[in-house]
Amino acid sequence: MLRRQAIGAFRRKVFGIGGWQVAIFAGLLCGATSLRAGTPVTLKVAGDWRVEAAVSVSSDGKQAAATVAVPAPTIVEVKAEKYGSLPEFNPKAAGWRRGTVLRGLLACECSATDLLLPESVEVFGASGDSPTRYERGKDYEIDPVWGTFGRLPGGRLRAEDPVAVTYRHGLLRLDSIVLGADGRIVLRAGTPHAATPLPPPVQEGERRLGNVWVPGPIPRLTPQHLFPVLEEAYPELPKPSPSPAERLLPKTFAKLRAGQPVRILAWGDSVTVGTFVPDYEHQRWQGQFAARLRAAMPSAKIEMLTEAWGGRNTSSYLAEPPGSPHNYREKVLAVRPDLVVSEFVNDAGLGPAQVEERYGRLLADFRGIGAEWIILTPHYVRPDWMGLDREQQIDEDPRPYVAGLRRFAAKHQVALADASLRWGRLWRQGLPYRTLLVNGINHPDARGMKLFADSLMALFP
Repeated sequence: MLRRQAIGAFRRKVFGIGGWQVAIFAGLLCGATSLRAGTPVTLKVAGDWRVEAAVSVSSDGKQAAATVAVPAPTIVEVKAEKYGSLPEFNPKAAGWRRGTVLRGLLACECSATDLLLPESVEVFGASGDSPTRYERGKDYEIDPVWGTFGRLPGGRLRAEDPVAVTYRHGLLRLDSIVLGADGRIVLRAGTPHAATPLPPPVQEGERRLGNVWVPGPIPRLTPQHLFPVLEEAYPELPKPSPSPAERLLPKTFAKLRAGQPVRILAWGDSVTVGTFVPDYEHQRWQGQFAARLRAAMPSAKIEMLTEAWGGRNTSSYLAEPPGSPHNYREKVLAVRPDLVVSEFVNDAGLGPAQVEERYGRLLADFRGIGAEWIILTPHYVRPDWMGLDREQQIDEDPRPYVAGLRRFAAKHQVALADASLRWGRLWRQGLPYRTLLVNGINHPDARGMKLFADSLMALFP
């Protein structure tokens, strides 16, 4: 609680951000990597695809300034993309499951949203000399947001009919405004991607002033597309002594320090399953956490177990009968972990009172088997799923679930690894947080997984 208040008070005092203009203050947050002391930067939309940038480059106030042209959104034209057959369009399913995903919109496990130009879609028969042109609304339907399509009952398309599809779609791009070693300000375009665009690399002697977010086929730039770099790293506060791990996880910490075997159970949903991340055994959050904990405490003997169930939450586990692959008592309690680390973004529908009731039951069970507990607060997911209409100035997580977790942990003296705080500050590092979601919805990439590991390691000395 004190940590959150300190960061919030600092933000209100120093980063009074309004409109399009932003100041970069270096070295003011304890532990933050400074950019260059006393060098405020301003970014301003100067036209549909132009940005004014200025930065102080000397102690006497001398500035480098430039207006840079931002490339228009990347539009890809796809011609005669072939599909052997189409499922029936299901308007009642989730958007990414209503039909076949257009291949140009494929994101990890689903489709990228708001990239399709729906008026460009044309569907033809893929066999015969005179292919039939099919009609939307009669023969097939398409979800214009998710880019999934399928045949309609009563139309001319049969289940076995192959089709060819022509369409246009945008891609996501993250461009950077860079101060070069020669003192000139330039724009460097990023590589377009359907889900996780990376900012372009910065060379030695250069400095990234900010990023320009081009989220698909937008008509023009607005202030919400400008992401100046306010801080280069999360502002780690000095660790107290004793550390949270020593105070709240005394048995686990003592075993780690003494080199005794410690069994840690990573318990969660699809984010803890993590198989969507390359080299997932090492790159999902529990793998990164275990590796870093071993490096910090070389004598530690850590056994990291995972029990995770995609698309489910704590209620799902509690409802499973004996013998089920995900029965709570058999798969969580019966393995007798020394430490449980739980991650459940799928619990985000709970309010504070429900957190108190549900998590209170879990806490009693864990203490009953002698286990200690770290609760991971969840990452940020699709803005509309969180009630957000922006990806800037979002330090405070709006979800009642997160507030409930913080309140519960403080009340019951349970260790809290507050990953949500780190996700909420990504915009200060010039990153729209959606660019860390491999499916554009709720599955973090390896960088996002690292934020969980960072929050866990912050508990240890």
